[in-house]
Amino acid sequence: MGELGIIRRIRDAVGTGASPGVGTGIGDDTAVLAVSGGAALLATTDLVVEDVHFRRASAAPRDIGWKAMAVNLSDIAAMGGIPRWALVAMALPPSTELAEIDAFYSGMLEAAAPHGVVIVGGDTSASPDGWMINVTVLGEHMGTPKLRSAAVPGDAIAVTGTLGRSAAGLALLEMGGRTAPGLSARARGDLTGAHLRPVARLAEGRWLGGQPGVHAMMDLSDGLTTDLAHLCRESGVGARVMLDLLPVAPAAREAAQALGKDSLEWAAGGGEDYELLLTCEPGAADSLARGLAGATGTALTVIGRIERAEAAVTYVDARGEPVALRTGYQHFDG
Repeated sequence: MGELGIIRRIRDAVGTGASPGVGTGIGDDTAVLAVSGGAALLATTDLVVEDVHFRRASAAPRDIGWKAMAVNLSDIAAMGGIPRWALVAMALPPSTELAEIDAFYSGMLEAAAPHGVVIVGGDTSASPDGWMINVTVLGEHMGTPKLRSAAVPGDAIAVTGTLGRSAAGLALLEMGGRTAPGLSARARGDLTGAHLRPVARLAEGRWLGGQPGVHAMMDLSDGLTTDLAHLCRESGVGARVMLDLLPVAPAAREAAQALGKDSLEWAAGGGEDYELLLTCEPGAADSLARGLAGATGTALTVIGRIERAEAAVTYVDARGEPVALRTGYQHFDG
């Protein structure tokens, strides 16, 4: 069935969460729940599994802890919210050493502390094979959260930052101790760091979430090709993306040249960049880019436009010719 088929099956079985107090249930980056005082409670959870999301050969326990926290913080960022509390459930092999657990939590706290997030509970269990970590983050939003279901035809499509760094970093880590001739140490450090320790765009999400010109927003966890398809499906729209406009990270271009790879594939389908993908009123795009750069120092790049549903989702080159791209990561494929 694939990951999306399983999610649809679960949503069909349990519903979308329609009940008093539930603003948005299954289908977005976080659930949006009404609580007293006028704030919306944001709730998100992500499972991080050894040999699916990380490999012990290349990721230290401290890195694993950081990433497990950061991917959840990114979901709160995608709603324009403020993260507050976290619960951590972990299943570890009996051979795990206490020093590894200490390092894991040090990484989690390092990622959480700058945002004032407090770990308030969780659970532990033995695992028959490999590390499994599930983090739940609760946050709040005093306004109206930005949903992935709010894009409308005519919107500009934009992304924060640059793309392709995490996928390039993974390619380098998968090489083990081998070197990539022609790749600078600075670029290697930037790329492997982006994969092992992604940074959630919380300040950017809060600023963009407060702008009326922004309609839909989500984070790029599975890659542009997969995540934009999610956004379009939830909004009932199509999209047209100009590949020559993608902000491919310079370090990713450098690595692609050194490894004989295509940096555009990393940028479009690599995943785990944890940048923000958004749609906005086309006339607001320039002012949003200037405002975001001024408020956070982060670039915002328009890469396409939202179209009517019958247009589907297409990617075109500089000449306007359609380009077939592999989809980003999807669990259960193959």
